[in-house]
Amino acid sequence: MIEIDGSYGEGGGQILRTAVAMSILTGEDVKIRNIRANRPNPGLRAQHLTALKALQMISDARVEGLHIGSSWVNFSPGKIKGGSYKLDIGTAGSITLVFQSILLASLQTEKELTFKVRGGTDVKWSPSWDYFTEVFIPLLSKFGFEVEGKLLRRGFYPKGGGEVEVIVHPTGRLKAFQVLEQEYRSIEGRIAVSKLPNHVGERTKQAILRKAVSYDERIDIERADDALSEGVVATLWSKSKETVVGSTMLGEKGLPSEKLGSMCIDELIKEIESKVSLDVHAADQLLPYMAFVATHYGEKSTFLVRELSNHARTNMWLIEKFLPVKFITERKGNVLRVEVVKSS
Repeated sequence: MIEIDGSYGEGGGQILRTAVAMSILTGEDVKIRNIRANRPNPGLRAQHLTALKALQMISDARVEGLHIGSSWVNFSPGKIKGGSYKLDIGTAGSITLVFQSILLASLQTEKELTFKVRGGTDVKWSPSWDYFTEVFIPLLSKFGFEVEGKLLRRGFYPKGGGEVEVIVHPTGRLKAFQVLEQEYRSIEGRIAVSKLPNHVGERTKQAILRKAVSYDERIDIERADDALSEGVVATLWSKSKETVVGSTMLGEKGLPSEKLGSMCIDELIKEIESKVSLDVHAADQLLPYMAFVATHYGEKSTFLVRELSNHARTNMWLIEKFLPVKFITERKGNVLRVEVVKSS
């Protein structure tokens, strides 16, 4: 059994999500202790419980410590299986973070998996739904991993109630991600507004356009008034010939619409002007996939990123507990070149 200290590094739910998914991928039993020990409300929360229950179902795993507030979990995986599953987080807990676990665990599925999940689609401290579908899923396809995502209803804090459907297709041989310096010439985006005046979306859009004058742009405003709570979220992305980078920003009380749009476009322009192949957030999410490809096919992945987040560094530490890989980083001007290779 592999033992993981959940308080290591950034010490959040990502350690739990990645560790249990890696347990399924490798067939290794895992024990995670000190779960989210550094957080104000430590232990398992609703979204973590939903992810664990989903992983338990799709792999016939044996699990101990599966309750709200638990500081430890023992997870003994079985073989991944296909089928259709319905999950309800029960709060505005992040749907996209739940899928970070599910998709990684499903990487070797031999049968199609369909998930209908209810919870928060656009909430704090997590990728927005549009980032998930317009940035993360297209990046997964670069590995040969095909996933479809469909939004049925948005869910904002505090009521949640968002609904999505995600289909995971069986995979064959996967490919390494080998993408270096890129050119980006256009910016696309979506601003979703629920139960707020139209001018909120328009002011957010105009703030983005004022700073995107050097690019071809297409920014849509979506009314999402069937959501249970009011909210606004801006997501932007830019495609090159080989990859896509993105940014997302969630509206909050007291945050002017102009500031929301300005912050979101500023973040994307940093990625674009650096000519990186992955944005800061995508890099940490894709490291496990690169490690799997390096281990199973002996193919190294190489990418450029502005910086490695604490999440990314924690993920590197965690992945090395499960797979014989190493991460080589080298500063190249204002960016980092990262290689993910099988260790000897």
